[in-house]
Amino acid sequence: MRKVTTLALAASLLSTAAFAEPVKIGFVTTLTTGAAVIGQDMTNAVDLAMEHLGGKAGDTELEVIYADDGFAPETGKQATDKLVKQDDVDFVAGYIWSHVLLASRKSVLDADKILISANAGPSQMAGKLCDKNFFSTSWQNDQTPMAMGDVLNTQGVKSLYLMAPNYAAGKDMTAGVERTFKGEIAGKDLTKWGADAQLDFSAELAKAKASGADGLFVFYPGAAGGAFIKQYQQAGLKDTLPLYSVFTVDAISLPKLQQAGFTDVLGSKVTQQWDPSLDNEANKKFVTDFKAKYGHYPSYYGAQSYDAIMLIASAVEKLGGDLSDKDALRAALKEADFDSVRGKFKFGTNNMPVEDFFLREVVEDEDGVWTTKVVETVYTDHVDTYAAECKMN
Repeated sequence: MRKVTTLALAASLLSTAAFAEPVKIGFVTTLTTGAAVIGQDMTNAVDLAMEHLGGKAGDTELEVIYADDGFAPETGKQATDKLVKQDDVDFVAGYIWSHVLLASRKSVLDADKILISANAGPSQMAGKLCDKNFFSTSWQNDQTPMAMGDVLNTQGVKSLYLMAPNYAAGKDMTAGVERTFKGEIAGKDLTKWGADAQLDFSAELAKAKASGADGLFVFYPGAAGGAFIKQYQQAGLKDTLPLYSVFTVDAISLPKLQQAGFTDVLGSKVTQQWDPSLDNEANKKFVTDFKAKYGHYPSYYGAQSYDAIMLIASAVEKLGGDLSDKDALRAALKEADFDSVRGKFKFGTNNMPVEDFFLREVVEDEDGVWTTKVVETVYTDHVDTYAAECKMN
């Protein structure tokens, strides 16, 4: 009996030692180029999540390794390869850009590691390229503009001009609004994107004005969003060509727009699955602590990144740090047993969130700071269009 007990104790100690190593999370985002402002918001939110967790998931240490995608698919893939092959991370998360995620996905999935998008939602990965090891804490690209299309219908907009960057997400965004908008598409411009993205929109704005459209729909994330809003106001289009946008007016662009006095953005409407005004305890703590730590409101990029870390932590804690059983790990992730900043959180059959989408208005808060608030719920428990194409392997 003593021998058996000793062997059992030794086995227990070996088992404990096996899981004493920290769980490593590779986080890919943009840390250089003009788009680094988005990456900074994401890394700030990840750091805050780690602070709220005390750096642990239960008794298991968590370690985050940041990697720069350089705003380019080939650089993002190289960064992902290093995380997978050299750093041997357990999870790869992050990804702002759809074309970067599409270029990097096989590096993670072929290594049988877990891939979690904290922003990019290309249609392919929700549909035909879905995978049992791929999860999202954001949305599928089409969903947010689909919500905007339905808003435009209820507001009586009859014709629309579209503008977006010429890459995977830009094409999904315009496809999304076209899927639900019942009026006429008066014109569409897909502009150059990447490290040398087009930031002068004067020619496109002139075309949009000349089209006679009732409204202008745009998708321009990051620095491009600020540049677009500036030129939109300078062109004096607010009264003749009302602006409707997704992923353009946010907590990243609003401080600069306010500082520059571009008041035309106040009162404009955007759609989104999250807002800093959402009334749940996790969101209140996240927004309050983020503002206290960084001096401004978090963006949806940050909110989704925070949720990504909390999702990972919930699964690691549920498994006691033992990630050797991949089926158990996937099941723990699928349960999504964590307090999301958007309130309820659940996954659909393709591991994309099933969630609400809101109409938001740009307002001035009680401290005179420009932010957004929820006006109404557009979709409840919305399932993305491509889930039906997903055949999990």
